[in-house]
Amino acid sequence: MRPLASAPVPKRQKCDHWTPCPSDTYAYRLLSGGGINKYAKICFEDNLLMGEKLGNVARGINIAIVNYNSGPMTKFIQSAPPKSLLFMVTYDDGSTRLNNDAKNAIEKLGSKEIRNMKFRSSWVFLAAEGFELPSEIQREKINHSDTKNNRYSGWPAEIQIEGCIPKEPS
Repeated sequence: MRPLASAPVPKRQKCDHWTPCPSDTYAYRLLSGGGINKYAKICFEDNLLMGEKLGNVARGINIAIVNYNSGPMTKFIQSAPPKSLLFMVTYDDGSTRLNNDAKNAIEKLGSKEIRNMKFRSSWVFLAAEGFELPSEIQREKINHSDTKNNRYSGWPAEIQIEGCIPKEPS
């Protein structure tokens, strides 16, 4: 009897993509929280910027600005330097304490869903400050806790966006 041929183990790609990003791009993955113990994650170029393993993700809207740190949310968003990428993911509830100034700042970055967030909506958003992202890049996704297809009672399922961002912004 001949042994069965086995397929080679696939090479792990940056941010756990199925296929590699071209060498002139950065890999990213934004994953919202979902359910009571599914924490949000932000991965950029295979570096976990936020996640349960790092202990730096919390309830609400979690924001990472690549190569930049600052203070309260609205000022944090508004002070992003030119040529920055802003990654935003929710865990548990990101809407209850979201004031109008913060909504305006996020809307100014291009969000179409920030005003549609409800209690415990899952939401992920990618924005660029000072340059345009290519039009084919998915920038935002939302899922509400009251959707019938959610696996968790009263909690939305996690959602994600991922892709490859050009290293040289247009």
